Amino acid sequence: MVALVVAAYVPMMAQSHQVKLETTAGNIVLTLYDDTPRHRDNFLKLVGEQFYDSLLFHRVIKNFMIQGGDPTSRHAEPGAMLGNGSLDYTIESEFFDAEGHLLHPHQRGAVAMAREGDRSNPERRSGGCQFYIVWGRTYSTQQLYQIGDKVEEQTDHRVKMTEELLELYRKTGGSPHLDGQYTVFAEVTEDLDVVERIQQVMVDDYDRPIDDVRILRAYEIKKDQ
Repeated sequence: MVALVVAAYVPMMAQSHQVKLETTAGNIVLTLYDDTPRHRDNFLKLVGEQFYDSLLFHRVIKNFMIQGGDPTSRHAEPGAMLGNGSLDYTIESEFFDAEGHLLHPHQRGAVAMAREGDRSNPERRSGGCQFYIVWGRTYSTQQLYQIGDKVEEQTDHRVKMTEELLELYRKTGGSPHLDGQYTVFAEVTEDLDVVERIQQVMVDDYDRPIDDVRILRAYEIKKDQ
């Protein structure tokens, strides 16, 4: 059974940037973390370039997550398989703080960057543009012990199922099996109910919503807005 370490996870809310996603299902406000600066700055750059405007949430899995940011989804035909679109760079992972503790877990509402799999991407570098928002589910203590054992092995014993994480995933929910393997760089701080609605839509065999869910506009919220 995985060992419990009490002193590791402390939620980090240091931030100075917010982004609003106006979607066909409603608006979602993201708060970006300052302790993941490479991912923060990349996301803000793309938002400022209007990169995400008109892109789809092309991959939706109930009780797991919603994913968007594929540039090929802007003009995709109905039923087309999506998810392979990317930019010509990747981003160094930002999983841990200077002491080696997990920066941000995959709790409900967490925003993380997608990436290529471990086999072709052993450094677990993030892709340049696709991101996902976690919905997930809640877990029992025994389930979390089992997940924790696997995550600890997959992260070379750097991520442990602490008392804080046990409490988080029992009560709030999320996707703990991804911790320490995909960079969480933001969280939904307003309108989480919109994420809940999106993750419940009907999808095809490729997990693409039958009725498109589109990001109409993404922009940084200025302090005077």
